[in-house]
Amino acid sequence: MRCMLCESWSFTHICKTCRTQYLTPSLYTRKILGDLPVYSFYKYDDIETLLHTKHTDLGSYIYSILAQQSMQHFARTFEYTEKVAAIGIDDHVRHGYSHTAILAKALRTKVITPHYGKLRALSSDTYSGQSFQYRLLHPRRFDLKPFLEDDVILVDDILTTGRTLSEAAETLHRKGKKVLFCLTLADADKH
Repeated sequence: MRCMLCESWSFTHICKTCRTQYLTPSLYTRKILGDLPVYSFYKYDDIETLLHTKHTDLGSYIYSILAQQSMQHFARTFEYTEKVAAIGIDDHVRHGYSHTAILAKALRTKVITPHYGKLRALSSDTYSGQSFQYRLLHPRRFDLKPFLEDDVILVDDILTTGRTLSEAAETLHRKGKKVLFCLTLADADKH
């Protein structure tokens, strides 16, 4: 097959050269709910085409590559004294996979345990391409299923307004969980 980025022959959808050249992550930080950090590995515009594959069968391969390049690398360097849960936001299976479950799975270490199906939106509204006003008027209304760890890393693919992560963090806080920080692949902030 050919690399999606450079079109050279490759055994994977994105060759090793392009992974190094175009997908080496940087760390971008924003805060939500006053002081809760959200760390993103890429600027949205830099990987927009790759992020749009989540609505296709190819998405599981691309999201796995992005997760290896960013989330997995981050998890290897993360140190903490307690066990931590990695919870993907609304990890429903669509198109044969869940993009947030792929991201959470990449965080698995001795300290971080991914959990699946624990934080699901009761609302079927989609936020993709919607305004902040729309998001405020149509809350996700998350349902949280029990899990053992008290400390949590929230995981999503794109940080846009921060509304989804904020609502998810508030749900976890109400249930006695402590969100240490949030991780996203990309920050769509234009500033």
